[in-house]
Amino acid sequence: MHPPEDGFLPAHGNYATLLSFQKAEIIYDITFRFAHKFLSKSDRTIDQMIQSARSGKKNILEGSKAAVTSKETEIKLMNVARASLEELLDDYRDYLRARDLVLWDKESKEARYVRRLGSKPNQTFEAYRDFVETRPPEVVANIAVCLIHQANYLLNQHLRQLEREFVHEGGIRERMTRARQKFRNEHPKE
Repeated sequence: MHPPEDGFLPAHGNYATLLSFQKAEIIYDITFRFAHKFLSKSDRTIDQMIQSARSGKKNILEGSKAAVTSKETEIKLMNVARASLEELLDDYRDYLRARDLVLWDKESKEARYVRRLGSKPNQTFEAYRDFVETRPPEVVANIAVCLIHQANYLLNQHLRQLEREFVHEGGIRERMTRARQKFRNEHPKE
């Protein structure tokens, strides 16, 4: 995300093209269905899980849009997304543990299958719909766990990239100052 030669506002990407956003949207869709299908209606965890999934997705969106004027805000919101998804991951682990259900080992054939499925470009919920609608809660929870790990990995990579960009390019105030100095150098007072 480099600023244009003649200005200080960087181009910003479309959040919908970010793999982390695509995964977060799938995680939200799975979590919404999981919570309403497998948790009792009086369970407060329903709202908590859905809000964590929503927060993961929406903070990626908001961070991406804030990137135009604030690298700091972008970094903070991407980290909030990461933290929200981590909270959701813990909820899924709690669900499995409290019910004596198996949490897949990351090298299990099932987890490897989900990783392969999750490595395809332009991810949508449709790739997972059949599994979510026909499998028992243990399988659906484990699919969500695998996807959250993928999304968190992508967010970690994104945060490292944002850090490098900030160190290299600075923030908006530094870019504004450089643009103004460049203009003054190119258009000296006569």
